[in-house]
Amino acid sequence: QLQLVESGGGLVQPGGSLRLSCTASGSRFSIDVMSWYRQAPGKQRELVASMTSDGSTNYADSLKGRFTISRDNAKNIAYLQMNSLNPEDTAVYYCNAVYILKRYWGQGTQVTVSS
Repeated sequence: QLQLVESGGGLVQPGGSLRLSCTASGSRFSIDVMSWYRQAPGKQRELVASMTSDGSTNYADSLKGRFTISRDNAKNIAYLQMNSLNPEDTAVYYCNAVYILKRYWGQGTQVTVSS
């Protein structure tokens, strides 16, 4: 079993930045894919970014250039650097991992962009 814990969310002003972290525990092998999703009120959960264990990345087209995903494979941590935040980025951000053909979710961390 894999456990995922997100941190780093909070309240930020428009134009500001945040870095989210997702720490995975319980793995004995490399985690295949670590991803970030988000869900805004009244909307479906959507993919923000993903990164494989060998460093390949995938981003939502609308977020390219503002959000950056990275991983520390030795520590099993995934990061999401978010820049130039705007109110439309307000959502619960979830960490997701694919590990030995199973998908795991964290509990989510709230990001609120407001003045």
